Amino acid sequence: MSRKIQKALVFAGICVALLVAFKEGNRLLTKRFSPEAQAVFNSSGINIIVDYCQPSVKGRDIFGLETLVPYGEVWRTGANEATEVNIDRDVTINGKTLSAGEYTLFTIPDDQGWTIIFNEELGQWGAFDYDSSQDVLRVEVPAQKEETFTEVFTIDFEEADSLINMRLMWDEILVRVPIKPIG
Repeated sequence: MSRKIQKALVFAGICVALLVAFKEGNRLLTKRFSPEAQAVFNSSGINIIVDYCQPSVKGRDIFGLETLVPYGEVWRTGANEATEVNIDRDVTINGKTLSAGEYTLFTIPDDQGWTIIFNEELGQWGAFDYDSSQDVLRVEVPAQKEETFTEVFTIDFEEADSLINMRLMWDEILVRVPIKPIG
């Protein structure tokens, strides 16, 4: 092998190593500001696990027209990697059927209500490569302004009658996604 080819291969290897180090370092840095979290529901014969990252308000305008999360645009529903939901049995969500499985959760916030999207493409960073042709389910749910302020984006669950509400809370907004196990 010629000396020029060896130098070119070494240079290419160094460039790849630097690129990988930069991407990994950036990923670790952003996690520090928006840490990983998990919401778990395990009751009534159903297990739901939501893996997401928690951004903070930090004095910013969150929801609106020219804000961090603009109305009418697809949002990753958290920070960093897109939020992923794992449901171990078939359910209805706001009356529409969703098969058991693992999905990416995207949302489209608006002032009156949100579009909740379950998408089958996993492992996405943000919503940059969101592909609506991979959507499995879309439902509309109301959004309500709360008197209480939530600094850190939070997903949790509440059980009410025969429903499980997945709650999305941030700033002064609360969104309930009604989930009902089938069978």
